[in-house]
Amino acid sequence: MARDPRPEPEICTCLALRQAARHVSQSYDQKLAPSGLRTSQFSILAKLKQHGALTVNALAAALVMDRTTLGRNIQPLERDGLIAVAPSRADRRSKEVRLTDTGSARLRAAFKLWVAAQRQFDSAFGATRTAALRALLRDVTTSELEG
Repeated sequence: MARDPRPEPEICTCLALRQAARHVSQSYDQKLAPSGLRTSQFSILAKLKQHGALTVNALAAALVMDRTTLGRNIQPLERDGLIAVAPSRADRRSKEVRLTDTGSARLRAAFKLWVAAQRQFDSAFGATRTAALRALLRDVTTSELEG
């Protein structure tokens, strides 16, 4: 009788990626703490600064995040006046998220801390390896995986 195959966590790509992401996020969160932003919030503000106002769906897609998770992440940003959420000018059925002046100022202040986190990572792994890692991760993010 054949034995059921046992999962081997040490060879699970998904687990390895999630662990690495949590580890790096914790490091960045520590660096960003004085700004009052977490890494996920910084990323949302930065994406809005880069692209301007976006619908919730477009912002979720740009962050490779599901709408529900994005919704939980934008609530404190809206509460603190860093973003504004309003019906889209193009389609009143969808909501649009925009960076406020307060959010832009907080992002500017947090940017210096983010740069320090980037430098720390580059120092630990080397600029060349870090650039190669980002390129590889972009390839993973844009790959066609069956979901």
